[in-house]
Amino acid sequence: MRRWFTQAGAPVDTRFVKRFDPEHWTVDFPRGAMASVVTGATAHQLTVEARLLRLGDLVGLIWSSVDVGAHPAQARATSKNYSGCKLSFRWQSTGLMALDVTNGPTLTIEGRDALGAAKIWLVRLWNYAVGSGSDAVVSLDFDAMDAGYALPSEAVRVDARDIDRMFISLVAPDYVKDSTALRSLPAAGRVTVSNIVSDGSGSVLKCGDALSPENGLGIATAYDDMYNVAPSRVVEGLVRAGFRGTINHYVGMSHYPALGSDGKVDPALNMCAPAKEWHRELARCAKLHGYRLIWSLSFELLDMFCPDAWKQRDRTGNSAATGYVPPSTLVSPASNPGIAYFGRIAAELVGLSVEQGLVPRFQVGEPWWWVDASGKIYLYDTAAVAAFGGAPVVIDDVGASLSAGQKSLLDLAGVRLAAATGQMVAAAKAAAPGTVSHVLAYLPGLLDPARPEVRRANLPVGWAKPAFDVLQLEEYEWVTGTRSALRASARATVEARLGYARGEQHYLSGFASSSAALGEWDEIVAAAGEARALGVAEVMIWAWPQVARDGLVLMDGEDEVDAFVDLDFPIAIGQQASVSPGFSTNIVTSAGGSEFRNANWQQARLRFDAGPGVRGEAELGVLLDFFRARRGPAVGFRFRDPFDSSSGVISAAVGASDQLLGTGDGATTRFGLTKTYAGGEARRITRPVAGSVVVAVAGVPKATGWSLLPLGIVQFDVAPVTGAAVTAGFRFDVPVRFAEDRIEVSRASFAAGEAPSVPLIEIREG
Repeated sequence: MRRWFTQAGAPVDTRFVKRFDPEHWTVDFPRGAMASVVTGATAHQLTVEARLLRLGDLVGLIWSSVDVGAHPAQARATSKNYSGCKLSFRWQSTGLMALDVTNGPTLTIEGRDALGAAKIWLVRLWNYAVGSGSDAVVSLDFDAMDAGYALPSEAVRVDARDIDRMFISLVAPDYVKDSTALRSLPAAGRVTVSNIVSDGSGSVLKCGDALSPENGLGIATAYDDMYNVAPSRVVEGLVRAGFRGTINHYVGMSHYPALGSDGKVDPALNMCAPAKEWHRELARCAKLHGYRLIWSLSFELLDMFCPDAWKQRDRTGNSAATGYVPPSTLVSPASNPGIAYFGRIAAELVGLSVEQGLVPRFQVGEPWWWVDASGKIYLYDTAAVAAFGGAPVVIDDVGASLSAGQKSLLDLAGVRLAAATGQMVAAAKAAAPGTVSHVLAYLPGLLDPARPEVRRANLPVGWAKPAFDVLQLEEYEWVTGTRSALRASARATVEARLGYARGEQHYLSGFASSSAALGEWDEIVAAAGEARALGVAEVMIWAWPQVARDGLVLMDGEDEVDAFVDLDFPIAIGQQASVSPGFSTNIVTSAGGSEFRNANWQQARLRFDAGPGVRGEAELGVLLDFFRARRGPAVGFRFRDPFDSSSGVISAAVGASDQLLGTGDGATTRFGLTKTYAGGEARRITRPVAGSVVVAVAGVPKATGWSLLPLGIVQFDVAPVTGAAVTAGFRFDVPVRFAEDRIEVSRASFAAGEAPSVPLIEIREG
């Protein structure tokens, strides 16, 4: 599978969209409030559903000049000049402050004035409306628009030539500016903006129109990362990026719950209305474009929203807290109210699938008892203690050597975890009997070699087939950490423990940790290809927000033709070759005879002439066949240097301490084979001879615990400790190609004993 990154401004196919296209609006709000924007099946229309927790909560319906968050191949062109643009729409609201009252919907415009100074204009929409406060037509001309409450007495002309963004404020009728007081009951409001018409010379924008062919992979999405975007635009982005088949949608931990008057999850309310409308629209769009849709729900909730009695706790009463800011926490599998709440959310989600004509699919995502960095396991909340008999044995470090009693407690925790996940699945299947159930297991957390007993609690045998219809595996920390041997052994362990065949498995391949780590995508894409080769039923990339952030584009099918074939040049011919190391040096001689020299290469590049090995017609025939098969210089191959093909003395056996590859730092697991010459030149060896490599760490030969990757990379299962010398011995070939497009042989001169010239040149790799 091929991949590349589309950078902002890259030449891609474009189309034109109207400025203020409904799909391009977003929403935002303070934490605890909630809103969503959906476009529905009606053209030129959007609807905002809002839920306002505090008296001072304000939701913004936002238009940004910069298309933030869009995939660069699909992004709208940035234009901050709104001159020559008119906008009109119909405004219909319920439960929100009306257009015709103080603090009614205001268009806040952020930009710069004619002198370039930052400026904010407050445009009261009622000044440009015809109708009532809750049902009116608003008409805005950006070349003749004034800010100010009372017009014309307070008019301040808006400069439309340099605008960053604008937003319409939505508040409840009892709004109190800056108040953090909680309402006794959250306020619900809705506005529909329809008949959106943008006109004038400045009303048309270019937009990326790239449409990638199907890449053969599914995609994961995450509500907490895209709650502010219209679902129709999300799904359009997936289609255009070539992802088909399955959308695995993580509902998240902070935006879907309905909160009560105490600011905590209200289990009686289940999913909040804005989130439910957003997810209903996601299901509709998924159905429209032929996707399978898996709803994913984890045990995770934003800590400030989670009822205290639901939280997992360590033995001193501290609640589980992730590394996010603000932190999330995890609900205890022993909390009957908490697990029942998740079951009701699951039932709502699969109900949306049935409503839209989709096969209902539900995933319990990464369910586990929390283990922190120190090894503490959080299974001592009140509900868990009661479930474990009232006085469970203490486990301060789950990675330490554990007693039989401590292992027994972990087994009991595993039973409780399996029961909790089973309860959630049962709730989904009760609501929609045809629900296909999934469980997602994050293997680095469940099969950490430093904590081998964690699997008792967090990879319970109660998950074994047929507890779920599909087992989903995820291991991106090991993928980007290049721990291939550990990945293989972990897969074997989980398959043996749970019994799901490859055709009953899904694989989620992960994501690059940041835009500064684009190289991690190579490992992620390779891991996806490996999973497909293993025969798993579905392979997905996690997740769309990171794909869009980095402009990743994937193309299925064969990779580009490999310009190297891992075959030896006929050794009998090559053993008679001549060799000439060469450098590239620019030499400038001044008028006075002084020289200035610039060395272009740090290492010598080898040239060979294999002609002397061609001593008869049999050798000539072999050579010509080999030349034709490589299409002359088009495809490289291995060549055994007759003078230098060993890590040590060419005539002696290789030793594990022949060459220093590097020094351990406790984190690095990959070391490239290197040969260092007397003058200090370090040469990367990319084509070691199969079976010849021996390795030592701190002088101790290692027969196991490492593997040899392509291009001469030694991969350790566990990183060598800080200060340990990593050494190796090996025999190697030189990657070369034919230097010319033709081989000239004269029968007369060949018969007279003249060898043809067969020049070869080294290929730089690694």
